[in-house]
Amino acid sequence: MHGSRAAYALAATALIAVASAAAPSAQTRPQAVAPARTNPLAGNADAVRNGQGLFRARCANCHGMDAAGVRGPDLTALWANGRSDDGLFTTIRRGIPGTEMPAASARTGDDDLWRILAYLRTLNVTPPAAPLGDATNGERLFRIQCASCHKVNGRGGRLGPDLSRIGAARARATLIRQIRGANEDFRNGYAPVTLTLPDGRTLRGVKKNEDLFSVQIMDTGERIQGYLKDTLRGMTDDTRSTMPVYGSDRLSESDLNDLLQYLSTLRGPTAMAENTRRP
Repeated sequence: MHGSRAAYALAATALIAVASAAAPSAQTRPQAVAPARTNPLAGNADAVRNGQGLFRARCANCHGMDAAGVRGPDLTALWANGRSDDGLFTTIRRGIPGTEMPAASARTGDDDLWRILAYLRTLNVTPPAAPLGDATNGERLFRIQCASCHKVNGRGGRLGPDLSRIGAARARATLIRQIRGANEDFRNGYAPVTLTLPDGRTLRGVKKNEDLFSVQIMDTGERIQGYLKDTLRGMTDDTRSTMPVYGSDRLSESDLNDLLQYLSTLRGPTAMAENTRRP
């Protein structure tokens, strides 16, 4: 009797072991990927109208009233350039870390984001072909003319903004205005300033921090310096950038197109974020 029970128990244990080995564990099962979302408000006339108002109130300062780009990129050809509803929604909701693109407020509902995208979809056009340039020559020009002040992918100067993703952050027309000197739009941390020191010497640089009593700048030698305001003879917020003006006498139209072609390739480590899908 005891022998039969022992045999039965042994057989049952063997069956459980075989079944366990045959069944894949929960940790090894591939997780299903949710399908990409599409805009549930696309084509809705009320959503488009409300989205236009939301866009102009919250986004136009950087992207322009016509969404063609000012400090931020041109948004009129997003879908024509292969972007998706899902990726754009994620970009607006989460922002892009390390850039001027902030995350949407937690108080902003998903429907408002879809309304903004519904409006932008109505602006979707096929972008005109930009003049072609030689990116290889553009990179060479950048190393000669720009890299002493601007960093790309960890290499270069610090006096000007990091340009590692400038191709995704600025419209071509905006870059032309900035290079040619017709656009004086200073990013936070790069506004030009001139200090008159106690001994009468002047010191020019970009303003990094300021409060009621002190100011901190990076001078043109990339040295961080701080001063108490009451020890200075004067402080002037300059209207001209520390960046030189590159007129046609310094940069031909052909070289400008080459430089812009190179800059358009700089899209940073977030270039693939558009296709990110939530599990």
